[in-house]
Amino acid sequence: MLTDSRWPRLSLAGRFDLALACAVFALLMTGLVMVYSATIALPDAPKYASYRHEHFLVRQLAYIVIALALAWAVMRVPVTFWEKHAMRTLFAALALLVLVLVPGIGKGVNGAHRWIAFAGINLQPSEFMKLAMVLYAASFAVRRHAVLYSLRKGFGPIAATLTVVGSLLLLQPDLGAFSVIVAIAMGVLFLGGVNTIWFAGLSALLAGVFGLVIATSPWRRARIFAYLDPWESTNALGKAYQLSHSLIAFGRGELTGVGLGASVEKLHYLPEAHTDFLLSVIGEELGFIGVAAVIWLFYFVVKRCFLIGRRAASHECYFSSLVAQGVGIWIGVQAFINMAVALGLLPTKGLTLPLMSYGGSALIANCLALAIVLRIDVENRLRMQGWR
Repeated sequence: MLTDSRWPRLSLAGRFDLALACAVFALLMTGLVMVYSATIALPDAPKYASYRHEHFLVRQLAYIVIALALAWAVMRVPVTFWEKHAMRTLFAALALLVLVLVPGIGKGVNGAHRWIAFAGINLQPSEFMKLAMVLYAASFAVRRHAVLYSLRKGFGPIAATLTVVGSLLLLQPDLGAFSVIVAIAMGVLFLGGVNTIWFAGLSALLAGVFGLVIATSPWRRARIFAYLDPWESTNALGKAYQLSHSLIAFGRGELTGVGLGASVEKLHYLPEAHTDFLLSVIGEELGFIGVAAVIWLFYFVVKRCFLIGRRAASHECYFSSLVAQGVGIWIGVQAFINMAVALGLLPTKGLTLPLMSYGGSALIANCLALAIVLRIDVENRLRMQGWR
């Protein structure tokens, strides 16, 4: 294995997947431009009257700089470190989820308590839980590979972990983040060789849990019904207000868009245009071509993650393999859900577009995860050159 003492003598130049890094950077820069476009008119509204027009641009740029600096540092950390500390990482993320619910520490916005206010920055622990779940699920699958067929020894611990995480997230509430975390855990376990029968059974159980959560929540049921008929007058002015204006934005964009900066829906018609519905602004200003380009970039990132994971598996580095593919599942599933919501294919979930939407926690978590993937690729290349 590559050790800490040997790594400082190595150069990163030419030793990592440059194509993946360029695709990630393209998404970051496109997101920065579109966040600026989506927020430039916000100070005209009373809620943001004290903000400068470039407020969100400057903050997003600062988040990107911080995220890239942390990612560069993480790329210098051997993957064995993350394998060794996967459980500690999970406990740290769980502690943050608990702190969100502590009065005076957790910050509530629109009835949801998902943030910890710290030094003028709102930290969203659920984003770091996604990274922690990738590491934990990969470590679990490797350590328990011989007993993954067992309900008690194989599925028991991971089911208990998902129950605790899900309970904390639903108390916030944040069903969208829980959906992604479940997809990460189940995807990594499936790739790790879990018993197919138990996997199908747990999948059915989780589907039932999600159905029960929706059935027992009046506002979630209302959101589902509004999604099914967004153009009905009551829905269009109520629970489906965001969806109806998102669809109008895509309709106005047509093939080539109305032009960068020329969106009408971002002018206080489409709520959360710079976070959950950034793709709608892209669709209106850059059209089908712009949306297709963004989808292709995400496809490329996910494809490279899986390719790097398969290369690690060929070197019998199974933890590295599952982590790389787990990150691909995370980015792919969250991007798909966000896009499907914006396009009216799924009910509103409250998930941001990875690497592009405004927000520091998500951006940093995404970049840290992809930095680990690039580090895995570095180690793959070094092993091909004879390093051990």
